[in-house]
Amino acid sequence: MGDGGALGRWLLGQQGNLFPWAPVALACGIGLYFGLPVEPPPWVLIGAGVASVAAGAMAVRLGPLWAPLLWLPALVAAGVVIAALRAHAVAAPVLDFRYYGPVEGRVVGIDRSASDATRLTLDRVVLARTDPERLPSRVRISLHGEAGADVPPAGARVILTAWLSPPQGPVEPGGFDFRRHAWFQGLGAVGYARTPVLLLAPPVPTDLVVTRARMGLSARVQAALPGEAGAFAAAILSGDRSGLGLADLEALRHANLAHLLAISGLHMGLLAGFVFAVLRLGLVMLPRIGARLPAKKLAAGGALVAAAGYLALSGGNVATERAFVMAAVALFAVMLDRRPFSLRAVALAAMIILVWQPESLLGPGFQMSFAATTALVAVFGALRTGRVPELPRWARPVAAVVVSSAVAGLATAPVAAAHFNQFAHYGLIANLASVPLMGTLVIPSGVVAAMLMPLGLEQWPLAVMGLGLDWILGVAHWTSDLAGAVRPIPAPPPTVLPLLALGGLFVMLWQGRGRWAGTAPVAAALLLWAATERPPVLIAAGGALVGVMTEEGRALSKPRGAGFAAGVWLENDGDGAARAEAAARWPAEGALRVRHLWGKRGAARFDGCAPGEIVVLTEVFDGPPQPCLLLDGARMRGAGSLALYATDAGIRIESATIEEGRRLWSPAGAADVPQRLAALAFSTSGSGPPGGPAP
Repeated sequence: MGDGGALGRWLLGQQGNLFPWAPVALACGIGLYFGLPVEPPPWVLIGAGVASVAAGAMAVRLGPLWAPLLWLPALVAAGVVIAALRAHAVAAPVLDFRYYGPVEGRVVGIDRSASDATRLTLDRVVLARTDPERLPSRVRISLHGEAGADVPPAGARVILTAWLSPPQGPVEPGGFDFRRHAWFQGLGAVGYARTPVLLLAPPVPTDLVVTRARMGLSARVQAALPGEAGAFAAAILSGDRSGLGLADLEALRHANLAHLLAISGLHMGLLAGFVFAVLRLGLVMLPRIGARLPAKKLAAGGALVAAAGYLALSGGNVATERAFVMAAVALFAVMLDRRPFSLRAVALAAMIILVWQPESLLGPGFQMSFAATTALVAVFGALRTGRVPELPRWARPVAAVVVSSAVAGLATAPVAAAHFNQFAHYGLIANLASVPLMGTLVIPSGVVAAMLMPLGLEQWPLAVMGLGLDWILGVAHWTSDLAGAVRPIPAPPPTVLPLLALGGLFVMLWQGRGRWAGTAPVAAALLLWAATERPPVLIAAGGALVGVMTEEGRALSKPRGAGFAAGVWLENDGDGAARAEAAARWPAEGALRVRHLWGKRGAARFDGCAPGEIVVLTEVFDGPPQPCLLLDGARMRGAGSLALYATDAGIRIESATIEEGRRLWSPAGAADVPQRLAALAFSTSGSGPPGGPAP
């Protein structure tokens, strides 16, 4: 073939630097799958798989000029197929009704909910008067009141009285889809209990060995190091966060130090680096062994074993698995005499994780981890090859900490703001004051404590570890208490993060001056974010709560009930008001006039409405047609949460169920929702009566 003209010269200029784009193309395919409105049928997936293999085979035969043009669609198609296969592979029964009664099961997980309640995950579930075919494989239950007094051990078989329901969809159209998240976690029901948990049978000695060892490690750490420092140490060493209080969690989040709590790349890297350094130094100090054996490679192998043990003891959650893969790639690179930190190594780790757990692409953990890692490798690579003034030896570690904290903070700030709706103004200061101590004192002390624990000598290293953790918690509380420490950020439109990611990746991965073209999509994304318009009216599923945007912020129709939806709405608005403050704004005076009547008493008070008014009823309305937009229980059935917008043609209604589409994790029985809402929206334009008995 010819040289391809300008395109050929453009691609040849990137020769040897295109592999880091492979996970980007794969991620595009995965994102395409999750963005589809309907589940692709088998013949589409088979066709995509065949096309991917064919395009890849042709790319191998072609030279470096045209191969990238075939690898791109091959990897995109592969991403679609991989994500679909994963979604089908994790399929498990989901509860399709609300349940109240006895729940029996085996404890396989213990953690804390966002409301600071102890939470149990059960498998081998038994529900009263329920066919085995309808039983969810796993349920998660929050323990409130007396239920949380005595927490059973992992592996125990328990029974409790609980309220269960299917995992719910987004609390607003286009928002975070917990139902999809639960699907990939294998959760078939969620709920809560207020009565004590009864122990039916103790753990079987050969059952859940790793889980029970992890919880035993957590208990031993907290016994030797009491207080919040001990709970923090247990979270770092075992992944068990159930001992941490809500106040400390909030302080860590507001100081942008919550990443120190999760067992992620920082912890895994520090542990592997410490073990690698100790083993290599020990081998070098033994001349007969160090001179005959490859000390560096042996140390890397030992560090890999230590990292694998850390993965097992930490519970093996998604963040830790991702961190282990990244550490393993770096350590294997050392054993193969390759550079452990390069964009190719980061890309290989991303490819492994996306193939293994494609759903992780949608979560903040994956996005923040690889945003920080890619930015750090790119920036330090540029500093290494660029003309940078030589610093004194004593200043180099200080400069490295400052630069790495600033780069990682800048790379992850947009992702954190988009997912958590807040920006920590003093996060850089808090990280500069805490991260060095994490690497020099906390993690090394934790490793020594784990090594001495079989001898019963963990008390002293844990005490040293506690000193560092007390300092970090003190920094977190001091920083979070500063005036203006946290700024609420409104949720961005769904196109913002992909644009930011593609633009940032183009700047970091592309070679030559053309890389600065990536600043255009970044600027466009920031402009879109700044122009975000929140829905004037939000309605929780079934009409449980209504929120109307006013000049003071969103007004909530009730001071209690639907607390999760209320909190998410206010966070997504970038509104720092408390629930009570938002409820005090009701009755709302916004762009749309809304009334909310809940329960049978509310329905009894309904005496008609005026044209242009919106009435939300939780009960079914069977009266005569009304001149307003009447949303009752029948019309909202299966529609999920709703968003209402005023347009020239009338009121536009968006439904979370319609936005979610007809996917594997979507509830059955909601197929007629689009037609019902379309007819309702059409009637508000003046073509028919907008209110009346639902069809």
